[in-house]
Amino acid sequence: MLEKHRAKEKISDHFPLMDSETTNLKILMFPWLAHGHIFPYLELAKRILKRKNCHIHICSTSINFTSINNFIQHNSLENSIELVELHLPPYHELPPHYHTTKNLPSNLVSALLEAFQKSNSSFSEIITSLKPDLVIYDIFQPWAAKIASSKGVPAVHYAAFGAAIFSFIHHQYVCGPDDDFPSTAISLKNHERTDLDNFINFIYTNIFEEDKDVFFVNFKLSSDIVLLRTCRGFEGKYMDYLSGLLKKKQLVPIGPQVNHDHNRNDDEENSEIIQWLSKRTMPMKLDQPISARMLAEVGACMEVSTDENGVYKGEELAKAMKKVVIDKSGDELRLRAQELKEALDGAVEHLWQICMKNKRCKN
Repeated sequence: MLEKHRAKEKISDHFPLMDSETTNLKILMFPWLAHGHIFPYLELAKRILKRKNCHIHICSTSINFTSINNFIQHNSLENSIELVELHLPPYHELPPHYHTTKNLPSNLVSALLEAFQKSNSSFSEIITSLKPDLVIYDIFQPWAAKIASSKGVPAVHYAAFGAAIFSFIHHQYVCGPDDDFPSTAISLKNHERTDLDNFINFIYTNIFEEDKDVFFVNFKLSSDIVLLRTCRGFEGKYMDYLSGLLKKKQLVPIGPQVNHDHNRNDDEENSEIIQWLSKRTMPMKLDQPISARMLAEVGACMEVSTDENGVYKGEELAKAMKKVVIDKSGDELRLRAQELKEALDGAVEHLWQICMKNKRCKN
């Protein structure tokens, strides 16, 4: 009994708020308007709610609500996750059904980003109304952290990428190509160099004009920690490299966020997707080949072959997907990813401490 009592004392010393008070803790998540960003945030929300008792708000445009609600309902999180609508300013070329990257014509991507930057007043109103204990924000909205801070709310940056891509960008565009990079196995193909140059130039002009460190403005604004979608087993040397650059900012890996609710229906659905991919004759282009190659270096991913312009054909994607998702040869890869989910436990505790600290300050 004495040992149990002492254990309770230690827990209460660390988290002095009563259980009834912790249920009132509110976390506001604010991903970029792309499913490739929204769903990593939803997975993080799901993992937090499995470990902690709180309420999570997801901020996005209404066009994304259907898919987000499907995720919420599938995971029985209706009582724990609530949607909050972000209002974009009116643009004649961007009707509401284009307030997302899904099915967005490529020539309107810049318009969506521009409209998104001008939604800061809507986000400010949301912060004022909700009064969250913590904001978790994405890569294209450093202003979200500034707004939260101005209202006394801590903001943590969650970049749904690995450490290698940030390391490589910093090396190429800040340190210079002559500096030593942690890995000699990673290089850019010509078309990738062009794509990356265009992307960096675009965000210099449209998003991060106040800070020439580009992505690192989000790292600087983040409260205490930065969350990365990786783990030390995959990218330890890249995390160390980034930590050296950021100095006082702690990088916290959350693991690969693999969905472990696997069943036979998933197999059938995956088979249908693979069949669809294998029949496509129009080439498709993926948006993160550099990240894939960096993960392939540590045996965590496989790179799909492309032509000289970086274009992927359906049958090649289908072969790779079948190997990783269904074939027995992918068992080791899937097992390794499942084991690495433990990295998330530490990340949740970090977030919880920041949240609780802010709650105590308010009280």
